Amino acid sequence: MITEVLCLMDGQEAEKIARAARIIQKGGLVAFPTETVYGLGADALHEEAAAKIYAAKGRPSDNPLIAHIADREQLDGLAASVPACAVKLMDAFWPGPLTLIFQKTEAVPYGTTGGLDTVAVRMPSHETARALIRAAGVPVAAPSANTSGRPSPTTAAHVWEDLNGKINCILDGGPVGIGLESTIIDVTGEVPVILRPGYISREMAEAVVGIVDIDRAVEGPPDPQAAPKAPGMKYRHYAPKAELTIVTGGQQDVIDQINRLTDEKEEAGIPCGVICTEESRDQYRCRNLKAVGSRLRPETIAHNLYGVLREFDEEDTAFIYSESFEEGQLGQAIMNRLKKAAGYHIIQV
Repeated sequence: MITEVLCLMDGQEAEKIARAARIIQKGGLVAFPTETVYGLGADALHEEAAAKIYAAKGRPSDNPLIAHIADREQLDGLAASVPACAVKLMDAFWPGPLTLIFQKTEAVPYGTTGGLDTVAVRMPSHETARALIRAAGVPVAAPSANTSGRPSPTTAAHVWEDLNGKINCILDGGPVGIGLESTIIDVTGEVPVILRPGYISREMAEAVVGIVDIDRAVEGPPDPQAAPKAPGMKYRHYAPKAELTIVTGGQQDVIDQINRLTDEKEEAGIPCGVICTEESRDQYRCRNLKAVGSRLRPETIAHNLYGVLREFDEEDTAFIYSESFEEGQLGQAIMNRLKKAAGYHIIQV
Protein backbone atom coordinates (compact mmCIF):
# COMPACT_ATOMS: atom_id res chain seq x y z
CA MET A 1 0.00 0.00 0.00
CA ILE A 2 1.22 3.49 -0.83
CA THR A 3 0.58 6.02 1.93
CA GLU A 4 -0.25 9.46 0.54
CA VAL A 5 0.68 12.52 2.60
CA LEU A 6 -1.52 15.59 2.09
CA CYS A 7 0.05 18.70 3.65
CA LEU A 8 -2.66 21.12 4.70
CA MET A 9 -0.19 23.99 5.18
CA ASP A 10 0.51 24.07 1.43
CA GLY A 11 -2.97 25.28 0.50
CA GLN A 12 -6.05 23.64 -1.07
CA GLU A 13 -7.11 22.43 2.39
CA ALA A 14 -10.75 21.86 1.48
CA GLU A 15 -9.85 19.73 -1.53
CA LYS A 16 -7.43 17.62 0.49
CA ILE A 17 -9.92 17.08 3.28
CA ALA A 18 -12.55 16.06 0.72
CA ARG A 19 -10.07 13.60 -0.80
CA ALA A 20 -9.35 12.08 2.62
CA ALA A 21 -13.09 11.90 3.37
CA ARG A 22 -13.68 9.85 0.23
CA ILE A 23 -11.08 7.36 1.45
CA ILE A 24 -13.02 6.94 4.71
CA GLN A 25 -16.29 6.58 2.81
CA LYS A 26 -14.73 3.72 0.81
CA GLY A 27 -13.61 1.91 3.97
CA GLY A 28 -10.01 3.16 4.01
CA LEU A 29 -7.76 4.59 6.73
CA VAL A 30 -6.78 8.24 7.16
CA ALA A 31 -4.51 9.69 9.86
CA PHE A 32 -5.46 13.22 10.85
CA PRO A 33 -4.60 15.81 13.49
CA THR A 34 -6.71 16.56 16.55
CA GLU A 35 -6.02 18.91 19.45
CA THR A 36 -4.74 15.93 21.49
CA VAL A 37 -2.73 13.57 19.22
CA TYR A 38 -2.98 12.36 15.61
CA GLY A 39 -5.82 9.87 15.15
CA LEU A 40 -6.15 6.96 12.73
CA GLY A 41 -9.62 7.32 11.25
CA ALA A 42 -12.10 4.92 9.67
CA ASP A 43 -15.89 4.66 9.43
CA ALA A 44 -17.00 3.88 13.00
CA LEU A 45 -20.19 2.20 11.74
CA HIS A 46 -18.36 -0.10 9.31
CA GLU A 47 -17.02 -3.22 11.07
CA GLU A 48 -14.57 -4.12 8.33
CA ALA A 49 -13.14 -0.59 8.36
CA ALA A 50 -12.65 -0.80 12.12
CA ALA A 51 -10.88 -4.13 11.64
CA LYS A 52 -8.40 -2.39 9.34
CA ILE A 53 -7.49 -0.01 12.18
CA TYR A 54 -6.66 -2.91 14.47
CA ALA A 55 -4.60 -4.60 11.75
CA ALA A 56 -2.63 -1.47 10.82
CA LYS A 57 -1.78 -0.68 14.45
CA GLY A 58 -1.28 -4.25 15.62
CA ARG A 59 -3.88 -3.38 18.26
CA PRO A 60 -5.56 -6.07 20.41
CA SER A 61 -9.14 -6.53 19.20
CA ASP A 62 -10.63 -6.11 22.70
CA ASN A 63 -9.21 -2.58 23.04
CA PRO A 64 -12.17 -0.31 22.18
CA LEU A 65 -12.02 2.59 19.70
CA ILE A 66 -13.33 6.13 20.17
CA ALA A 67 -15.96 7.38 17.73
CA HIS A 68 -15.33 11.00 16.79
CA ILE A 69 -18.23 13.25 15.81
CA ALA A 70 -18.42 16.76 14.39
CA ASP A 71 -21.85 17.79 15.71
CA ARG A 72 -24.04 16.86 18.67
CA GLU A 73 -26.69 15.44 16.33
CA GLN A 74 -24.37 12.57 15.38
CA LEU A 75 -24.51 11.31 18.94
CA ASP A 76 -28.11 10.17 18.41
CA GLY A 77 -26.99 7.28 16.19
CA LEU A 78 -24.33 6.14 18.66
CA ALA A 79 -25.68 6.51 22.21
CA ALA A 80 -28.78 4.58 23.29
CA SER A 81 -29.34 7.09 26.10
CA VAL A 82 -27.70 10.34 27.21
CA PRO A 83 -27.76 10.90 30.99
CA ALA A 84 -28.20 14.39 32.44
CA CYS A 85 -24.60 14.42 33.73
CA ALA A 86 -23.37 13.74 30.19
CA VAL A 87 -25.32 16.71 28.87
CA LYS A 88 -23.67 18.95 31.47
CA LEU A 89 -20.20 17.65 30.59
CA MET A 90 -20.84 18.08 26.87
CA ASP A 91 -22.11 21.61 27.40
CA ALA A 92 -18.97 22.45 29.36
CA PHE A 93 -16.26 20.65 27.40
CA TRP A 94 -17.43 19.80 23.87
CA PRO A 95 -15.93 20.32 21.45
CA GLY A 96 -12.71 19.46 23.26
CA PRO A 97 -10.46 16.78 24.78
CA LEU A 98 -13.19 14.81 26.57
CA THR A 99 -14.47 11.34 25.64
CA LEU A 100 -17.69 10.03 27.17
CA ILE A 101 -18.76 6.38 27.49
CA PHE A 102 -22.43 5.65 26.67
CA GLN A 103 -24.56 2.55 26.20
CA LYS A 104 -24.34 1.91 22.46
CA THR A 105 -27.08 1.64 19.86
CA GLU A 106 -27.43 -1.38 17.61
CA ALA A 107 -25.94 0.69 14.78
CA VAL A 108 -22.51 0.62 16.41
CA PRO A 109 -20.71 -2.65 15.58
CA TYR A 110 -18.91 -4.62 18.26
CA GLY A 111 -15.83 -4.38 16.07
CA THR A 112 -15.66 -0.71 17.01
CA THR A 113 -16.38 -1.16 20.72
CA GLY A 114 -14.00 -4.06 21.34
CA GLY A 115 -16.97 -6.34 22.05
CA LEU A 116 -18.49 -4.02 24.66
CA ASP A 117 -22.10 -2.86 24.88
CA THR A 118 -20.81 0.68 25.40
CA VAL A 119 -19.37 3.18 22.95
CA ALA A 120 -16.76 5.91 23.52
CA VAL A 121 -17.59 9.23 21.82
CA ARG A 122 -15.68 12.49 21.46
CA MET A 123 -16.21 15.77 19.62
CA PRO A 124 -12.75 17.18 18.86
CA SER A 125 -12.17 20.94 18.82
CA HIS A 126 -9.56 20.75 16.04
CA GLU A 127 -11.13 22.31 12.94
CA THR A 128 -9.43 19.92 10.51
CA ALA A 129 -10.71 16.90 12.42
CA ARG A 130 -14.27 18.19 12.47
CA ALA A 131 -14.12 19.19 8.80
CA LEU A 132 -12.98 15.67 7.89
CA ILE A 133 -15.78 14.07 9.91
CA ARG A 134 -18.38 16.33 8.32
CA ALA A 135 -17.05 15.64 4.84
CA ALA A 136 -17.04 11.88 5.46
CA GLY A 137 -20.64 12.06 6.69
CA VAL A 138 -20.11 9.35 9.33
CA PRO A 139 -18.72 9.10 12.87
CA VAL A 140 -15.00 8.40 12.57
CA ALA A 141 -13.39 5.78 14.82
CA ALA A 142 -9.91 7.04 15.60
CA PRO A 143 -7.39 5.70 18.09
CA SER A 144 -3.93 7.26 18.09
CA ALA A 145 -2.19 6.85 14.72
CA ASN A 146 0.78 4.81 15.87
CA THR A 147 1.89 1.22 16.21
CA SER A 148 0.12 -0.21 19.25
CA GLY A 149 2.14 0.27 22.42
CA ARG A 150 4.39 2.99 20.99
CA PRO A 151 4.37 6.66 22.08
CA SER A 152 1.40 8.42 20.53
CA PRO A 153 2.08 10.65 17.49
CA THR A 154 2.07 14.42 17.89
CA THR A 155 3.31 15.15 14.35
CA ALA A 156 2.63 13.70 10.90
CA ALA A 157 6.26 12.53 10.83
CA HIS A 158 5.55 10.28 13.84
CA VAL A 159 2.61 8.76 11.97
CA TRP A 160 4.76 8.16 8.87
CA GLU A 161 7.43 6.49 11.00
CA ASP A 162 4.97 3.93 12.36
CA LEU A 163 2.34 3.45 9.65
CA ASN A 164 3.86 4.23 6.26
CA GLY A 165 2.67 1.53 3.87
CA LYS A 166 -0.09 0.38 6.24
CA ILE A 167 -2.66 3.16 5.78
CA ASN A 168 -4.06 5.07 2.81
CA CYS A 169 -3.45 8.68 3.75
CA ILE A 170 -1.99 11.12 6.27
CA LEU A 171 -3.43 14.62 6.62
CA ASP A 172 -0.48 16.70 7.80
CA GLY A 173 -1.79 19.60 9.85
CA GLY A 174 1.43 20.32 11.73
CA PRO A 175 2.16 19.60 15.41
CA VAL A 176 -0.80 19.06 17.73
CA GLY A 177 -1.57 21.32 20.68
CA ILE A 178 -2.14 19.34 23.89
CA GLY A 179 -0.03 16.24 23.22
CA LEU A 180 -1.88 13.81 25.52
CA GLU A 181 -5.00 11.81 24.69
CA SER A 182 -8.45 12.92 25.86
CA THR A 183 -9.90 12.40 29.31
CA ILE A 184 -12.35 9.47 29.26
CA ILE A 185 -15.37 9.53 31.60
CA ASP A 186 -17.89 6.69 31.89
CA VAL A 187 -21.39 8.16 32.31
CA THR A 188 -23.31 4.87 32.23
CA GLY A 189 -23.52 4.51 36.03
CA GLU A 190 -24.97 6.58 38.86
CA VAL A 191 -21.66 8.44 39.37
CA PRO A 192 -19.37 9.46 36.47
CA VAL A 193 -16.06 7.60 36.52
CA ILE A 194 -12.76 8.71 34.99
CA LEU A 195 -11.27 5.78 33.07
CA ARG A 196 -8.34 7.75 31.61
CA PRO A 197 -7.10 11.13 32.88
CA GLY A 198 -6.31 13.92 30.45
CA TYR A 199 -6.46 17.67 30.02
CA ILE A 200 -9.97 17.76 31.54
CA SER A 201 -9.15 17.04 35.17
CA ARG A 202 -11.28 15.51 37.89
CA GLU A 203 -11.57 18.95 39.51
CA MET A 204 -12.84 20.48 36.27
CA ALA A 205 -15.43 17.73 35.82
CA GLU A 206 -16.60 17.90 39.45
CA ALA A 207 -17.14 21.65 39.11
CA VAL A 208 -19.75 20.77 36.47
CA VAL A 209 -21.46 17.59 37.74
CA GLY A 210 -20.47 17.11 41.38
CA ILE A 211 -18.80 13.90 42.56
CA VAL A 212 -16.65 12.09 39.97
CA ASP A 213 -14.89 8.82 40.78
CA ILE A 214 -11.60 7.53 39.35
CA ASP A 215 -11.23 3.92 38.19
CA ARG A 216 -8.62 1.91 40.07
CA ALA A 217 -6.82 1.11 36.82
CA VAL A 218 -5.85 4.78 36.42
CA GLU A 219 -3.28 4.59 39.21
CA GLY A 220 -2.08 0.99 39.22
CA PRO A 221 -0.98 -1.78 36.85
CA PRO A 222 -3.80 -3.14 34.66
CA ASP A 223 -5.54 -6.41 35.46
CA PRO A 224 -4.54 -8.76 32.61
CA GLN A 225 -7.76 -10.74 33.09
CA ALA A 226 -10.13 -7.76 32.91
CA ALA A 227 -11.75 -6.52 29.71
CA PRO A 228 -10.72 -2.89 29.10
CA LYS A 229 -13.59 -0.43 29.49
CA ALA A 230 -11.80 2.23 27.44
CA PRO A 231 -8.65 2.69 25.35
CA GLY A 232 -5.40 2.57 27.27
CA MET A 233 -6.68 0.67 30.31
CA LYS A 234 -5.32 -2.85 29.86
CA TYR A 235 -2.21 -2.98 27.69
CA ARG A 236 1.21 -1.38 27.89
CA HIS A 237 1.03 1.92 26.04
CA TYR A 238 3.18 4.88 25.05
CA ALA A 239 6.36 2.84 25.52
CA PRO A 240 9.79 3.67 24.07
CA LYS A 241 12.11 0.89 22.96
CA ALA A 242 14.41 1.55 25.92
CA GLU A 243 13.76 0.34 29.46
CA LEU A 244 12.13 3.31 31.17
CA THR A 245 12.30 3.80 34.94
CA ILE A 246 10.56 6.55 36.93
CA VAL A 247 12.32 7.81 40.05
CA THR A 248 10.09 9.43 42.69
CA GLY A 249 10.77 11.14 46.00
CA GLY A 250 12.23 14.43 47.16
CA GLN A 251 13.59 16.45 44.24
CA GLN A 252 17.24 16.39 45.30
CA ASP A 253 17.06 12.70 46.25
CA VAL A 254 15.64 11.94 42.80
CA ILE A 255 18.42 13.86 41.07
CA ASP A 256 21.12 12.15 43.15
CA GLN A 257 19.65 8.68 42.47
CA ILE A 258 19.38 9.26 38.73
CA ASN A 259 22.97 10.55 38.63
CA ARG A 260 24.16 7.37 40.38
CA LEU A 261 22.23 5.13 38.01
CA THR A 262 23.38 6.90 34.85
CA ASP A 263 26.99 7.03 36.08
CA GLU A 264 26.94 3.25 36.43
CA LYS A 265 25.48 2.74 32.97
CA GLU A 266 27.84 5.15 31.22
CA GLU A 267 30.89 3.68 32.94
CA ALA A 268 29.81 0.29 31.58
CA GLY A 269 29.42 1.75 28.09
CA ILE A 270 25.62 1.37 28.10
CA PRO A 271 23.73 4.22 26.36
CA CYS A 272 21.25 5.88 28.72
CA GLY A 273 19.24 9.05 28.97
CA VAL A 274 17.41 11.26 31.42
CA ILE A 275 14.03 12.98 31.24
CA CYS A 276 14.08 16.08 33.42
CA THR A 277 12.70 19.61 33.50
CA GLU A 278 14.13 23.01 32.61
CA GLU A 279 14.48 23.70 36.32
CA SER A 280 16.67 20.64 37.06
CA ARG A 281 18.64 20.07 33.85
CA ASP A 282 21.86 21.68 35.13
CA GLN A 283 22.07 19.23 38.04
CA TYR A 284 22.48 16.06 35.96
CA ARG A 285 25.73 14.51 34.75
CA CYS A 286 24.27 12.25 32.04
CA ARG A 287 25.39 13.22 28.54
CA ASN A 288 22.00 12.43 26.97
CA LEU A 289 19.68 14.77 28.79
CA LYS A 290 16.24 15.91 27.59
CA ALA A 291 14.27 18.62 29.36
CA VAL A 292 10.64 17.77 28.62
CA GLY A 293 9.28 21.12 29.80
CA SER A 294 8.88 23.32 32.85
CA ARG A 295 7.22 22.44 36.15
CA LEU A 296 5.85 25.98 36.14
CA ARG A 297 4.04 25.18 32.86
CA PRO A 298 2.89 21.52 33.02
CA GLU A 299 1.20 21.91 29.63
CA THR A 300 4.73 22.01 28.13
CA ILE A 301 5.51 18.63 29.70
CA ALA A 302 2.29 17.14 28.31
CA HIS A 303 2.97 18.62 24.87
CA ASN A 304 6.56 17.33 24.64
CA LEU A 305 6.44 13.95 26.42
CA TYR A 306 5.75 11.63 23.47
CA GLY A 307 8.18 13.48 21.20
CA VAL A 308 10.96 13.10 23.76
CA LEU A 309 10.31 9.35 24.09
CA ARG A 310 10.53 9.01 20.31
CA GLU A 311 13.80 10.98 20.25
CA PHE A 312 15.35 8.42 22.59
CA ASP A 313 14.22 5.67 20.20
CA GLU A 314 16.05 7.35 17.33
CA GLU A 315 19.23 7.38 19.43
CA ASP A 316 19.05 3.67 20.33
CA THR A 317 19.06 4.48 24.03
CA ALA A 318 19.01 1.36 26.22
CA PHE A 319 17.88 2.85 29.55
CA ILE A 320 15.89 6.00 30.37
CA TYR A 321 15.45 7.47 33.83
CA SER A 322 12.71 10.04 34.40
CA GLU A 323 11.73 12.41 37.12
CA SER A 324 8.09 12.18 38.24
CA PHE A 325 5.55 14.94 37.61
CA GLU A 326 2.82 14.91 40.22
CA GLU A 327 2.04 18.61 40.59
CA GLY A 328 -0.97 20.40 39.12
CA GLN A 329 -4.15 19.27 37.41
CA LEU A 330 -2.26 17.81 34.45
CA GLY A 331 0.09 15.87 36.71
CA GLN A 332 -2.18 12.84 37.00
CA ALA A 333 -2.55 12.57 33.22
CA ILE A 334 1.19 12.96 32.62
CA MET A 335 2.04 10.35 35.25
CA ASN A 336 -0.63 7.96 33.94
CA ARG A 337 1.09 7.95 30.53
CA LEU A 338 4.59 7.83 32.00
CA LYS A 339 3.78 4.91 34.31
CA LYS A 340 2.30 2.91 31.44
CA ALA A 341 5.31 3.73 29.25
CA ALA A 342 7.55 2.44 32.05
CA GLY A 343 5.49 -0.70 32.61
CA TYR A 344 5.09 0.60 36.21
CA HIS A 345 8.85 0.27 36.82
CA ILE A 346 9.23 2.87 39.60
CA ILE A 347 12.02 3.53 42.12
CA GLN A 348 11.03 5.35 45.31
CA VAL A 349 13.88 7.23 47.05
